[in-house]
Amino acid sequence: MTNSPVTSEISEIDSKLHALCEQVDKARSETRKLIEKRDKLNEEFRKIRQEVREARPQRDYLNEKVKTLKLLRDESRTKTRSIIEDIKTRQEKISELRKKAPSQSYARLKKEQDDIEWKIQTTSLDLQEEKRLIEIVKQLETQMEAYKKIEKQLKKIADLRRELRINDNKADAFHQELSASAQKSQEIHQKMVAKIDESKKIKNDADCLHQSYLKARLEVEPLSAELRGLLEKKRKLQRALKDEDEKKRRTSEQVLKEKLGSQAREKLQRGEKLSWEEFQLLEDNDDDTKN
Repeated sequence: MTNSPVTSEISEIDSKLHALCEQVDKARSETRKLIEKRDKLNEEFRKIRQEVREARPQRDYLNEKVKTLKLLRDESRTKTRSIIEDIKTRQEKISELRKKAPSQSYARLKKEQDDIEWKIQTTSLDLQEEKRLIEIVKQLETQMEAYKKIEKQLKKIADLRRELRINDNKADAFHQELSASAQKSQEIHQKMVAKIDESKKIKNDADCLHQSYLKARLEVEPLSAELRGLLEKKRKLQRALKDEDEKKRRTSEQVLKEKLGSQAREKLQRGEKLSWEEFQLLEDNDDDTKN
């Protein structure tokens, strides 16, 4: 390839191509980095969102559990109030019974009753006396009935108080479990909110990177177009240069061929023996002359 304006222009294009290729490679490298960062953020976003989706059923389950425990606790508290009211009513009834109770104690009345019954069973009494004593026993039985009613109410109150303690313990247990579940639900909810906020920020960063990527890609396009244009120009110049070199080569070969042919004719005129190549060369020259 000879030195010419074309070769100079190709050399200049090569310099431009080298600089432009470096610029395009750098731009594409930055674009790839933006894509990698964007994809990494999008993957992180999907991962966090998946964690939120996985946490939601547990939080919802705990919220439903809290509602159920509130109902059970409130039912226990309602029952507690009902038991307390029942105890108060029975205590008031006891107070009324005490007012109507005889002045003598139950033990004293009972002893008197037992003594009379023993006398009736062990002593020979006339009919009138026996009737009188039996009547007294009946009167004592009536007087003791108030104490029996009081005792019955006291026993019922004792049972109610035991039931009250059991019910209060249940209410406390429901409340404690409710508080623990509500706290855990709140913790999960706060983590979910934090993750959602984090995911929004990550998504925003990913979207910004995507916009930067689109902008960078747009900036690469004219450089790529210029690169393609220079390559096409270089190819055209190279073809033109090749055609020019081929033309020069053919011209040079033709000049050489004519020179050798002239020398062969001179040998032939001198009567010298020609080689096969020289003889063939003379024939080719003659054919070229005829054509």
